Amino acid sequence: MSSVVHTIRQIENASFLIVQGNFPLDENVIAALPSGSRITSANEFGSSAWTATARINVISDDKTSKSYFLKCAAGKIGARMLEGEYNAMVALHAVTPSFVPQPLAWGKFHAPNPEMYFFLCDFVDMDIRLPDPVQFCSRLAELHRTSESPTGQFGFHVPTFQGKFEQPVEWDSNWASFWSKLLVDILRRDNETNGPWDDLDTMSQRLLSRVVPRLLGALQADGRVLKPCLIHGDLWDGNIGTSFATGNVFIFDAAAYYAHNEEEIGMWRCERHKIKSKVYKREYLKNFTVSEPADEWDDRNRLYGIKFNMFHSAHHTGQSSRNLAYNDMCYLVEKYAPFESDAEKDEDCVLEG
Repeated sequence: MSSVVHTIRQIENASFLIVQGNFPLDENVIAALPSGSRITSANEFGSSAWTATARINVISDDKTSKSYFLKCAAGKIGARMLEGEYNAMVALHAVTPSFVPQPLAWGKFHAPNPEMYFFLCDFVDMDIRLPDPVQFCSRLAELHRTSESPTGQFGFHVPTFQGKFEQPVEWDSNWASFWSKLLVDILRRDNETNGPWDDLDTMSQRLLSRVVPRLLGALQADGRVLKPCLIHGDLWDGNIGTSFATGNVFIFDAAAYYAHNEEEIGMWRCERHKIKSKVYKREYLKNFTVSEPADEWDDRNRLYGIKFNMFHSAHHTGQSSRNLAYNDMCYLVEKYAPFESDAEKDEDCVLEG
């Protein structure tokens, strides 16, 4: 049982409604439901290491049955996490409403102690097997193609979270600069989780100082314009499902921001994900033209995969994802910014440190 679920069950407060099922509901959650909803049950649904999730079933004013998905998290970090998810889902739903469950609200429990927050959206009963690649990739490309950054820059108006980590998504007109800040932050978190690794530090410094400006800087060089596209931000197979009722593919649990669209599918390079199948990349690229320089697409995909592998490593100790990220760093450094000698490597490490 999630520790957050345990915390909720320990709260003794008159603001909670005990309904059929095993998940008590705070009065502010109930107030966030559409007017006239009569709750019939609330039960734990799904699993998460740092949130509690539930399905709420209601009867509407017109006597129809409806379900909602509830996510709860504790403390100030929980507040920022759920505020970010709510805003991410609102932005995604505004562009492609049939691709994202409709978000309803986020807020704070009425019960004051302990401090708890919630996010509420439509519940979609889904098949979580891999989606149809043709439908899924065409709809994802539509999201990327039709979205427009409100500032014309890369970033997002509130912080969003990938897993338990807040992402630095302050607005930036330069993609290489913006993406470097994401990587620097997750390298720091990985160091806190797994401890220092000198070779990784050396390669990541070279990557950030030489490879990223060269590989990502080229996207906005020589008169090229790179459009900031709204991406989901954490699009692995566990955050995709197909509605049993309609057959429509949905994405959820978003960590969204405006980015280079190709970053979205960097996660599909990671070996641990089922969606690594090449059919998904092929279908996506049928719907969205590769950015120029086109001959560097695979190297950019490798670079973006490094960030996602480091996110995974930072969440879990002793994972192979750290070694995979390091190996990809070595490949890109050797190709774009090779060390002339061991002495240069040592000097570069000192200068960058």
